[in-house]
Amino acid sequence: MEAKDIEYFRNLLSGMLDDILQKSQETLEDMTESGEVYADPADRATAESDRAFTLRIRDRERKLIKKIQQAVQRIDDGVFGQCSECGGEIGTARLKARPMTTLCIKCKSKQEEEEKVRGD
Repeated sequence: MEAKDIEYFRNLLSGMLDDILQKSQETLEDMTESGEVYADPADRATAESDRAFTLRIRDRERKLIKKIQQAVQRIDDGVFGQCSECGGEIGTARLKARPMTTLCIKCKSKQEEEEKVRGD
């Protein structure tokens, strides 16, 4: 992979990380500032449901942070874009779609097929 591609992915991952951290900070501020009192129980239930949904999204993003940090570490180690299973090159199109991936499309397809057979 060329240096310009590496820099592109480093910037992409950094931007993703910054975006997730900003959203989590906004969520934290919204939840600490919200002292609303609801007269209608249905309104309160809707607000609680919305908060629970937001927290699930932030939890998924929290897990994504670790994957992004690992991808940046792979860039630093010089192994970014190499499949962890077969050692082959992960295609640029796949990396643009999922820059934190560790598997080439062939190995990922194989993994998904095995999971399907096992019922995971």
